[in-house]
Amino acid sequence: MADLVERLQAALADRYRIERELGSGGMATVYLAEDLKLNRQVALKVLRPELAAALGPERFVQEIDIAAKLTHPHILPLHDCGEAESFLYYVMPYVEGESLRDKLSKEGEQPVGDTVRILRDVVDALTEAHAHGVVHRDIKPENILLRGRHALVMDFGVAKAVSEATGRQQLTTEGIALGTPAYMSPEQAAADKHIDHRAEFYAVGALAYELLAGRPPFAGTTPQEVLAAHVTQAAEPVTKYRETVPPGLAQLVMRCLEKKPADRWQSAE
Repeated sequence: MADLVERLQAALADRYRIERELGSGGMATVYLAEDLKLNRQVALKVLRPELAAALGPERFVQEIDIAAKLTHPHILPLHDCGEAESFLYYVMPYVEGESLRDKLSKEGEQPVGDTVRILRDVVDALTEAHAHGVVHRDIKPENILLRGRHALVMDFGVAKAVSEATGRQQLTTEGIALGTPAYMSPEQAAADKHIDHRAEFYAVGALAYELLAGRPPFAGTTPQEVLAAHVTQAAEPVTKYRETVPPGLAQLVMRCLEKKPADRWQSAE
């Protein structure tokens, strides 16, 4: 690991100085770094080597460049991306705060008011992206940053680049998830190539369910069991786990979780 960081630092030495690792996930490792040109701290995300090899720089940079054009108060912007000595990386602002996953892990179910506020921010961000033809494909608590009372959605472009450039079978074999099972729509779970914005509404529904119930709508002992449940099982009403959820909010969440895209909300309006 130390050797990999040294190689990465040498490759990016003209522009970034790596300070420390902030975390690691299924697709990338994120580092706190200093942008030497603009004298600011940034979050530098580096794709896992096996994923970078499967993906290739052209497709990666193309999708990141499209996502980088998104500007919205609830979208974490992208500053830079590229290839250096076989590393594929992208750069975002470093935000002091915590991920929604961190908050859920510490606190469990969230107050209704906080849930609605977070969901509104996320949906506003997705609406802006959808208006520009960008579908995130991996909405989950880990990709939502909380800064004060605001939520920021990050990692636009990355999951789409991965899913379009490589086969799901290959990535599963390599241990890389395209999307996260707990939040994947039935069409994603079934490896449907025609994914649109309605898959995002399903993910938002799964996210809302967990915020309100303290658990996702489906669980299993393996990722495959969870994916199968998304396709074949109806979610229990969120009010089964929290009776005090307002009826209108519960109805909204459960409609997001309809199996057929045509039965879900068709827009955020």
